[in-house]
Amino acid sequence: MRELIARQRQFLIYLSGGVLCALCDIAIMQLLIMRGINYVIATSIGFVCGLLINYTFHSKLTFQRSASAFSFARYLCVVGINYLFTLSCVSLSMALLGDALAGKLVSLPIIAIIGFLLGKYWIFK
Repeated sequence: MRELIARQRQFLIYLSGGVLCALCDIAIMQLLIMRGINYVIATSIGFVCGLLINYTFHSKLTFQRSASAFSFARYLCVVGINYLFTLSCVSLSMALLGDALAGKLVSLPIIAIIGFLLGKYWIFK
């Protein structure tokens, strides 16, 4: 029972960090788009800012591991996959709806699940 509570707590911390990072990511993306920056560039810059905050938050708080070059390299592999998925969602959203934010919001829950599982069992194990 303790193990289940600990896992639930860890996942809640993970989600909290994810929300914080997503808000930073989206805010930066939207600000850049409003300033006339191309949505692909704006999405990319927002994503990079979010990933740096995300890695630090999860290594220190969620998984309580020291940051290392090895774990960061693994993290970047996951980020690469998530980035391509996010960019695909945003591009599809722009083509269908003319709105980048909708695609971004669709990608976030999927990325959250993938990120937690790979973070727990591969990146920060």
